[in-house]
Amino acid sequence: MSDRTTAISPVEEVVAPSEPGTDTASAPEPAPRRRSAALFAALRWTAAVVVFGALGTTVAYAVTDRERTDIPTLATESDGRWTYPPLARPTLPAGAVGPFGRGNRGAIHYADLESLLLPAPEGSRPDLTLDGENSRVPVSRFLQEYEKGVRGTMATDLRDNGLRHIVARGWTMADDGTSTRVYLLRFHSTASTLFFFNTHLRGPKEAPLKVTDVEKVSSADETFPSVGVHGTETYIYDEAAPRGPVHVRHAYVGAGDTLALVVQSRKGSAAAVPFAQTVILQNQLLG
Repeated sequence: MSDRTTAISPVEEVVAPSEPGTDTASAPEPAPRRRSAALFAALRWTAAVVVFGALGTTVAYAVTDRERTDIPTLATESDGRWTYPPLARPTLPAGAVGPFGRGNRGAIHYADLESLLLPAPEGSRPDLTLDGENSRVPVSRFLQEYEKGVRGTMATDLRDNGLRHIVARGWTMADDGTSTRVYLLRFHSTASTLFFFNTHLRGPKEAPLKVTDVEKVSSADETFPSVGVHGTETYIYDEAAPRGPVHVRHAYVGAGDTLALVVQSRKGSAAAVPFAQTVILQNQLLG
């Protein structure tokens, strides 16, 4: 079995120039931020290699500090990666810094939330149920990802604990029917994000809540590549066997004031490689 190494380029961050006489230190100074998780604390656009297995193939991903925004995922038939469009972090307001930049003690994203949402890959059809204006969706649409019995409590906590808005994007791959949905929830503070995540979604060994189409339980996926972006927390779950007709994988990424949910499913079996690729890229956009 041979390893393959493919470079995944960094996402560039573009900052708007300051107006003449503008003090770059005058950007809003939010509340203190939380410490990053040890689970995914090893990666920040510096040289790193991640090796994980999928469908009997060992794949090596090298994340390097290269000056380009495109992510070369074209010749990947053997490992199953998808081809995403070139990625770049959005322009920030003058004087603002990224969520984990110096001076941003509250880990606040100052970019428009839609601009942080991962685009759909080539060869996919859009999920029209997530086709809201500026990609925004109501709380009720997000809660459809969970069992009916828990939606009321979750809705109350979202309303009472600082949710600002939700954006989402979804797609289905034309070749094999794999369905993906990505949600970004922005809160008023990192503390609000942590409260909601810890109350409802965090589970070190098993996901406390079942997402749609999970038959019994989703377990923490310890085979997922052990890398992340500085300042973020990532929890990865894979539906445990025996499964129903649909295999579901899902992940949460906590990044300061923003929480991401990535759900990927397919009838029969959902491949590990495109799921890992999707989660890593969304994580990078939020870091």
